[in-house]
Amino acid sequence: MASAVESLQNGRMSVDLASSNPLMGAKKFFLHISEIKNATRRPQENDTIYYYCTTDSDGKVRACNAFILGARNKPSSLSNRANPSDAITSKFPIVEVILLSLLPLVGIIHFTWTTLNPLPLIIYPVMSLVTYALYADDKSRAKRKDWRTPEQTLHLCELVGGWLRGFIAQRILRHKSRKTSYQAEFWMIVIIAFITLARFQQ
Repeated sequence: MASAVESLQNGRMSVDLASSNPLMGAKKFFLHISEIKNATRRPQENDTIYYYCTTDSDGKVRACNAFILGARNKPSSLSNRANPSDAITSKFPIVEVILLSLLPLVGIIHFTWTTLNPLPLIIYPVMSLVTYALYADDKSRAKRKDWRTPEQTLHLCELVGGWLRGFIAQRILRHKSRKTSYQAEFWMIVIIAFITLARFQQ
């Protein structure tokens, strides 16, 4: 621990530390300003500074890894850390996806088998990729505060066959999952998709 006096040497800011450690006596150390970590301001006269001592190759002792008492950046509070519930929803929703995909998968296979029309087998994977890409792009735009993808575009892709991938994107990317109006329209699309696929099996 030491008190500090700021000075300018050869155009570079430095700090002379007068040690208050009785074991070391009234000894001064050089501390380069870059060695002061996480400071909210520059050192001032009579500041209390905590530091480590190190010896250079030429035998000189200097201070390093220092911080100013009362002027140190506080660590991130618990409220700024990731919410455990958010961490859970960011994982791949395996169970939900399996349950939601059973009827569509059976319906598509049944329709393709009975009609010999492979179009649903092509549309669903393609629209799934497109929908997830749009969700990811919209999430990125939201972070950059850029122009957003219209919600009607997302819903249209979901309606055409990308709703399951949209559901996955909502959980993994944590995007559009808390907006009530969007969720209401999204689940209406899912219901419509289920009804349509159920009719294909008749």
